[in-house]
Amino acid sequence: MPQPFYITTPIYYVNAKPHLGHAYTTICADVINRYHRMVTDETFFLTGTDEHGDKIMRAAKKENTTPRAYVDKISALFRELWPQMNISNDYFIRTTDPAHGNVVQMILQRIYDQGDIYFSEYEGKYCFGCERFYADRELVDGKCPDHQTAPETIKESNYFFKMGQYQQWLIDHIRQHPDMIRPERYRNEVLAFLREPLDDLCISRPKSRIKWGITLPFDKDYVTYVWFDALLNYVSALGYPEDARFDKFWPVVQHIVAKDILKPHGIYWPIMLKAAGLPVYRHLNVHGYWNVAQSKMSKSLGNVVEPLQLKNVYGLDAFRFFLMREMVFGLDANFNEEALVQRINSDLANDLGNLFSRVITMAHKYFKGVVPQSDPAIEAELSLGMPERIGRAIETYTQEMAGFAFHKALSAVWELINQMNKIIDVTAPWELAKAKSSLPQLQAVIYNLLEGLRVISGLIYPIMPDTAATMQKHLGYAPDQPFFKIETIKTWKHLAPGTQLPKSTTLFPRVEMPKAAAPSETAPGAIVPKIELKPEITLEDFARVDLRVATVLKVEPIARAQRLLKLEIDLGEPEARSLVAGIAEHYTPDELIGKQVIVVANLKPAKLMGVLSKGMLLAASSDSSDSSDGSQKQTVALTVDRPMPPGSPIK
Repeated sequence: MPQPFYITTPIYYVNAKPHLGHAYTTICADVINRYHRMVTDETFFLTGTDEHGDKIMRAAKKENTTPRAYVDKISALFRELWPQMNISNDYFIRTTDPAHGNVVQMILQRIYDQGDIYFSEYEGKYCFGCERFYADRELVDGKCPDHQTAPETIKESNYFFKMGQYQQWLIDHIRQHPDMIRPERYRNEVLAFLREPLDDLCISRPKSRIKWGITLPFDKDYVTYVWFDALLNYVSALGYPEDARFDKFWPVVQHIVAKDILKPHGIYWPIMLKAAGLPVYRHLNVHGYWNVAQSKMSKSLGNVVEPLQLKNVYGLDAFRFFLMREMVFGLDANFNEEALVQRINSDLANDLGNLFSRVITMAHKYFKGVVPQSDPAIEAELSLGMPERIGRAIETYTQEMAGFAFHKALSAVWELINQMNKIIDVTAPWELAKAKSSLPQLQAVIYNLLEGLRVISGLIYPIMPDTAATMQKHLGYAPDQPFFKIETIKTWKHLAPGTQLPKSTTLFPRVEMPKAAAPSETAPGAIVPKIELKPEITLEDFARVDLRVATVLKVEPIARAQRLLKLEIDLGEPEARSLVAGIAEHYTPDELIGKQVIVVANLKPAKLMGVLSKGMLLAASSDSSDSSDGSQKQTVALTVDRPMPPGSPIK
């Protein structure tokens, strides 16, 4: 029986507005939560805001307001953003909630009573940006590694948590649970931290310096250090200790954090749990940074990306897809709009969008929008292999999603999309439709493609929920009939023959990057047309390509490959060459015989549909005409405008 699932984001510090980094972490949590909803009904997704500490007091003072008014305003920005990002959290916690404060005080008192907290005077180097003391060995050139400022020396009396006595326990626990912190590089990083003596943690701040915080239950003159307060939100949000949610979800808890807060979550937090007598979390999942202009996003650098702006310009599902596809979870990634536009146009518009449009359009063209029957014997005859293709895709997808490898899970889905596009090219339904005797084959092809779309709609649901719903609507499923359970997605031939399908729609229109232009050249706000070019190459690169004129001697179709033709060409060599070209839907054999075409003569030979192809015919594709398969493309072979000797090089 599937286990419950509990996922948390870090609670975001409210000293600044939400940015791309916050959006990525929260969308990751939403994606993994939606995925686990496909596996089990019992999930719990937590996010929220961290609202105490010195930085909040300073930010409020800068805006000439109170800490309470300030945190109410910034916390609301986060709370209001997440529905606009299609975030499906179950609870939004604030550390200023009274129930959270009660849990913090209860656990502090428990740890104090057992002797793990003591009072002492301390002099150390304090970073106000981090709100923590630093040991000399932690500084880089005498500065805080995060804020690049020299800490101030502070001498004051405070309460300290005896972390050092739990150091060996934590080392042993991590080694006994090697996937506790993942990816592995971050586990190794935590173990590297623990090779040095672990200092006791200062867990209080005097009210003479900071009043904005949770008062210590055993000393009213002190407030709780912000990390000892914030980390306990993961427990208090479940209604600890009385609520049944704690017993159900805490044993399976997983956290998602960025690598800049690895140390508090990888060292402070498990030791706090151990001291409080609570089980340690199951997994700490750590992701990298989004770099903008080759550096980490920073308000001071002015390179903060606002997620709402991107969502409003490019569409929410496209934005969510880009974040999950572009970043390898655990590593850093570079953000730029050009890469986002390229993903939209290539992966979403060309691959998924074009496949969806072609299949639905053909279902209407050939079967009046009614899902046809499919004969298993005909499916075997055509070697469609869709159940096997889908099975492999789902197996890889589920394995990678469970391990937070979102980019690999999406790659498995896109491999299925590409295979389905190839099935269309090879079987050529528009050719099958020309003969009544081919009706069973046409029915099998269209039904299998529709079933493939159904599976794809289920697999993309965690990442692109709105697109998944649109696809299912156009596959004849009512809004109250979602099938986002993995077992249903796996069920072959779930789509009922006879179902009436709505007309096709465009899932992802192609987008163009706006370009700056002089006012006299372009009207304000106009989109300048853009031709997408491949990466630049050198003259040396180009010189390796041997382009030559060839005369077409003979042309014949290839069995079971309606899109392909076999050409015999004269390249001025002693013997004619064979060449396979995907232009059968644009030329008859008679139209090509005698033509002089341009070919790549030094392409490595390859077998296509069992035919040896020794070269490549060059052709141009255009989006200018509406072809019968719904692909909106026309292909024209490149020829010379006057006769040339076969084998003449193109210079």
